[in-house]
Amino acid sequence: MFQVDIIEKCKQNNRKAQLQLYNQYCDGMYIVAKRFLKDANDAEDVVQEAFIKAFTKLDQYKAEVTFGAWLKRIVVNKSIDFLKSRKQELVELEEVHLKVIDTTKDDKWLVDDAVTLHDVKEAINKLSQKYQYVVMLYLIEGYDHQEISEILNITQVASRTQLSRGKLKLQELLIHKNNGTRY
Repeated sequence: MFQVDIIEKCKQNNRKAQLQLYNQYCDGMYIVAKRFLKDANDAEDVVQEAFIKAFTKLDQYKAEVTFGAWLKRIVVNKSIDFLKSRKQELVELEEVHLKVIDTTKDDKWLVDDAVTLHDVKEAINKLSQKYQYVVMLYLIEGYDHQEISEILNITQVASRTQLSRGKLKLQELLIHKNNGTRY
């Protein structure tokens, strides 16, 4: 069964097709939610809510992006909403998903190689929430500024500014850590 056929059947409330789509994406979406949430049960709840929302809003899916990308956006939004409602900090990242810094030629990343992954995780968790979300969405999840502005309901300029400041603060925290100063 092709992806489009499954989605069309899901739009008609075909439970078998919905289960098939759920089974295809649930593990990946759980990993996305788990990156944002500390508790596995909370991540499971968010994924369930995301699928419920996706199935009820499936008529809004226009196949301009892959279904997985559309669903991931719902999971990320639900995760952020959950965090905002609980005012929890972002969870530590899994090593496999961490891309420390996306540098450009004007943007220098000057942290010693002795800085460990654990140090980077700790430093991201110490960022203020407004920087933390943008840093996570840009560096970890791979969203661009337009997508971040839509997800967080901020302007693209604010997204760029918060990312720039967040990266500087992250670098500062890591430099202090490397120099033996506790942050």
